[in-house]
Amino acid sequence: MSSKTDRRRYGTVFDEVADEYDRHRPPYPDVLIDRACEVAGIEPGIPVLEVGCGTGQLTRSLLARGLRVTAVEPGLQLIALARDRLADAGEVQFVNARLEDAPLPRAHFRAVFSASAIHWIDPDVSWRRAADALVDGGTLALVSYFGLDEPRSAADQHALRDAMARIAPELAAAWPTYRDLDVTLAGVAARRSNVSQIWAWLGSYEIARGYAGRLFHKANVATVPTLLEHTGQELNALLRTMSFWALLSPRQRDALVAENDALHQRLGRPIRSSTLACLLTARRAPRPRPALS
Repeated sequence: MSSKTDRRRYGTVFDEVADEYDRHRPPYPDVLIDRACEVAGIEPGIPVLEVGCGTGQLTRSLLARGLRVTAVEPGLQLIALARDRLADAGEVQFVNARLEDAPLPRAHFRAVFSASAIHWIDPDVSWRRAADALVDGGTLALVSYFGLDEPRSAADQHALRDAMARIAPELAAAWPTYRDLDVTLAGVAARRSNVSQIWAWLGSYEIARGYAGRLFHKANVATVPTLLEHTGQELNALLRTMSFWALLSPRQRDALVAENDALHQRLGRPIRSSTLACLLTARRAPRPRPALS
């Protein structure tokens, strides 16, 4: 997903499946949210920005910690669902806009959070807009799930990828690479000087930009390996909330649903998927001081 048009088009598909997204996407581990707040040094009452709040999964976690949240989200249905879900959860202001266009104060927030969303924003502006919103020394905190290669789910994942290759070979060829934990962390270490390169590595995204390395420093990654188990029906419901589903024809969707149901029946147990919940934090570098005249 590389062009601005693609990001704007496919970044809105979640609004069309808002209810399903809310029901079937896994929550983010509390230990990672606690870690992000610890790194940022934020306490109850502090204003924070959330980019791409979706149905409010991460928003709820931030509100539960007493934070005042400004939540930017382009999807009207997603905002409506989040507003309903979070009616009594705390102080939150919703902004219906893309980050590229959102009217946000400069140097105002102690932390900018984003869960599984930053890659849908034009990378020529995303890192700069996040940095502009932060006070000097403020924290950028990105959280998401990525595929993980490990023995306990390898056979199941191989079967799923085989089915995808038969049904939609063009998508299978572009599927993100699943790496084991050691390889993943080694790649992070090699890219530690640029926050955008780290996130691009983790998700196989085309979002790395050199300028991001000048805006953020002190990058750090925390991880939680997680084993998910789904019936065929549950897996299909989850897949319908993912952006690639919009690229499939009705025939391909039906075929993939049938393959996943059949795999569940053959295994005689839930289908296993290994994921790596990742938190990436980085500090906003100090802004240059005006030269003295």
